[in-house]
Amino acid sequence: MPVFQPGLAHTPITPFTRDHRIDFALYGKVIEFHLRNSADSLALPMHAGESVSLTDEEQRALLEFAIRQVRGRVPVIAHASDSGTAIAAARAHHAAEAGAAAIVTAAPYYWTPPPAMLLEHFTQIGGAVRVPFFVTNAPGEMGGTKVTAELALKLIERLQNFAGIVDSSLDWQFMIEVVAAARKARPDFQLLSGTEYMVSAGAVGAKGVFSALAGVAPALVRQLYDLCRKERYFEARKTQEQVAAVRQIVKKGGVAGLKAALGAMGRDCGGPRYPLLALDESERGRLVEALAAMPALRAEARGW
Repeated sequence: MPVFQPGLAHTPITPFTRDHRIDFALYGKVIEFHLRNSADSLALPMHAGESVSLTDEEQRALLEFAIRQVRGRVPVIAHASDSGTAIAAARAHHAAEAGAAAIVTAAPYYWTPPPAMLLEHFTQIGGAVRVPFFVTNAPGEMGGTKVTAELALKLIERLQNFAGIVDSSLDWQFMIEVVAAARKARPDFQLLSGTEYMVSAGAVGAKGVFSALAGVAPALVRQLYDLCRKERYFEARKTQEQVAAVRQIVKKGGVAGLKAALGAMGRDCGGPRYPLLALDESERGRLVEALAAMPALRAEARGW
């Protein structure tokens, strides 16, 4: 049986109407844009898609809509996370039943559980489905809660469908350790980069990436990914620097910055949902000017 590989997974934003409801008509446009611009898979709704601001019902409706819209053209990876283990497991089960090709989950929101609790949390979510199951390691977003190489090995023992880790920690020592240990126990174990720093991640052993910036600069991100997949890391350095420069401009505003950048590229998706606030006029102006001054973005498509 072939191993499921996310490849370059785009992580779309979630557009909202002025009264802060999900704009499904615009979401269809967002998905089609990603599909036309070389997404190998879609992972949604990730934190870039404001998953924590969506109700359980909204998350399910969003996923079902996306799977219908995609129509099997690429795999859809469903994000199923919550503070409560049973809630996240139920979301994962629903996603698999709806047609998701894989599940990705994060540590419990708000809690900082010790390793034994984290192991049980992930085991129950992964055990609720048969599709490939990925865990994210993002201590910067999750109150310092870390996935360790030891935890990965225990998940391999417990779950046949545990496929790998999506790492956003930028902790290269951890990434090296988990690749070496996990692939001894499960040769097809995958390390995926949760950021667009693909040169370093690829050199460590990452085989795929989750990219929010692919919505802003899909051609640039694709170029970087393709070079790294071919292990042409020295050649990829210039492109990596360009992608990193875009990331530094956008990340200052978080999701609001990401949506402002999409607007600057002619793909207005509105603002974020409360409690997040849109960039004010001066902040947005600086972001637009910074992006306009980047030669690397001149070849990128404008509009939908």
